Amino acid sequence: MTGTVVVMQTMTARPPSRRLLRKLLRERGSAATLVAPLAAAATALALSTVVPLLGPLLIALAIGVVVVNSRLGSLPAIAGHDAATKFLLRLGVAALGLRLPFADIVSIGPSGLVVIAVTVLATFTGTRYVGRRLELEGGLVMLIATGFSICGAAAIAAVEDTVRAKQQHVALAVAMVTIYGSAMIVAVPWLAGVIGLSDEQAAIWAGASIHEVAQVAAAGSLIGTSAVALAMTVKLGRVALLAPLSAALARTTPGAKGATTPLVPWFIVAFVVAVAVRTSGLLPQGVLSVTDVLTTLLLAAGMYGLGMGIRARDLWPLPLQVLTLATISTLIAAGTSLALVLLVGWGA
Repeated sequence: MTGTVVVMQTMTARPPSRRLLRKLLRERGSAATLVAPLAAAATALALSTVVPLLGPLLIALAIGVVVVNSRLGSLPAIAGHDAATKFLLRLGVAALGLRLPFADIVSIGPSGLVVIAVTVLATFTGTRYVGRRLELEGGLVMLIATGFSICGAAAIAAVEDTVRAKQQHVALAVAMVTIYGSAMIVAVPWLAGVIGLSDEQAAIWAGASIHEVAQVAAAGSLIGTSAVALAMTVKLGRVALLAPLSAALARTTPGAKGATTPLVPWFIVAFVVAVAVRTSGLLPQGVLSVTDVLTTLLLAAGMYGLGMGIRARDLWPLPLQVLTLATISTLIAAGTSLALVLLVGWGA
């Protein structure tokens, strides 16, 4: 009965996307906070035609890093980017469903679910164990474990109140997940080629191991055009585990505040709807070509926002124990998922 009530409350609650959009529109200078990331994304798209190897998403990330570490980063219209870039990123994730017919999702099968579940469990529990051995504060360890195993900064933001984390620890965890995940954008496609993985295997490895949603999209674009949707499908399987994990932490963390994560994030629902529309064949190829460009633009805006989170002055000096934990957590996620991909022999 309780579960039914929770589901009904979730279905009838005002969608988070609508609340976030209204918040954006209410805030002073909100129009400018939308213009800056979209302008950066458009610039990245233009530059990617000159340097196609890097791709627009990776270029957008670099633009964000440069901007935030310059005098431009202090301008109000640019500094207040968080809500805008998160919203644009989630719209981009939802729009990715238009690239993915249902048949591609079915091709992952039960083995894909096993890879997702085992990787998340191994990364979360392994990170917590190592963090305790390194004698780091519990709140910081929990943030890193959640961010590295689920979906990066979004997961960290979802549980920071639940675990009563310090703001300094939140900023540090977000920086770590952004830096290490950004490094994996290049490392995973390159290593996949060295190992001899097929595009399908590499896409599944990327989706199961890389931390941020936009980082997975960027890595998928380096693997191949067809790899992006498959990698994102696996990644969204990890994202879907955020709600139950947040609820579990609320029940098991001493003194935790109540979890407020929705049962199903709105952008996952929108992604599923977009997949249904794509599968139905209702949209002509011309429309799909336009939405494909818009999707890349939205994801690039999200990557710009992630780059804006890498402030050099906030990262130095970095505690050795935190770097050690972030490194080990990344290796657990990458190693576990790669071993499982090779074990099941996808697309070999």
